[in-house]
Amino acid sequence: MFNFSFDKKAIYILIGIMVIWTLASYIGNTGALLGLLFTIPGVLIAITFHEFAHAYAADKLGDDTPRMQGRLSLNPKDHIDPLGFAMLLFANIGWGKPVEINSRNFNRDISMEKAEAIVSVAGPLMNFFVALILTIIYCAIYKFAPQININNVAIIIINMIYYAIIVNIGLGVFNLIPLPPLDGSKIFMPFMPTNVKIWLQNNERIFYMIFLFIWIFGIAGTIISPIIRIIATAFLKFGFVIFGL
Repeated sequence: MFNFSFDKKAIYILIGIMVIWTLASYIGNTGALLGLLFTIPGVLIAITFHEFAHAYAADKLGDDTPRMQGRLSLNPKDHIDPLGFAMLLFANIGWGKPVEINSRNFNRDISMEKAEAIVSVAGPLMNFFVALILTIIYCAIYKFAPQININNVAIIIINMIYYAIIVNIGLGVFNLIPLPPLDGSKIFMPFMPTNVKIWLQNNERIFYMIFLFIWIFGIAGTIISPIIRIIATAFLKFGFVIFGL
């Protein structure tokens, strides 16, 4: 995913405000609180598979750094950053422990730049793949367990699956935004002219600030929310077609 080079104290203050604000809005709102609880498994799944995909791609390209650091794992504790986890829950934008890579270890079959792009895109693609698999499971439950509406445990499970679908799609779309420190900033780098690459690298700090601006003021959410809905709807239609629903 991505890493921050800003003062962590400022980030902690920001998340503290967001957590208090969000929890205050839940007072007397049982539905919103349940929604938060239903989201937790989806956040764990999304971050874990996202970071694992980065590690797996790097390993396959010849860099054993993630393997040496124990990142070739689907154990959430190996990938969850407490701050990033909380941010994803309360601010809808978060991160996991960044997967460290050493581009000099990559195989020389392709350029280091392209290898880094592959490692970067692996995370979002994994989120879309997980969302699609969960969508098929979601539709299969409705197909083969039509009595689900009268089973409280089943209702909880189906809601958790739905939230996990949305979280995975959201994380995948968000990370494709071509701004540092997001994955998208490296995914599109190999396709840019050399002078543009140099300019972007020299002005990376500015793009960090732009990223913070669109995040803090909700612009990022406004931009990606329609995309998330479109993808989620397409996945659900695909799943319903498979099972004839």
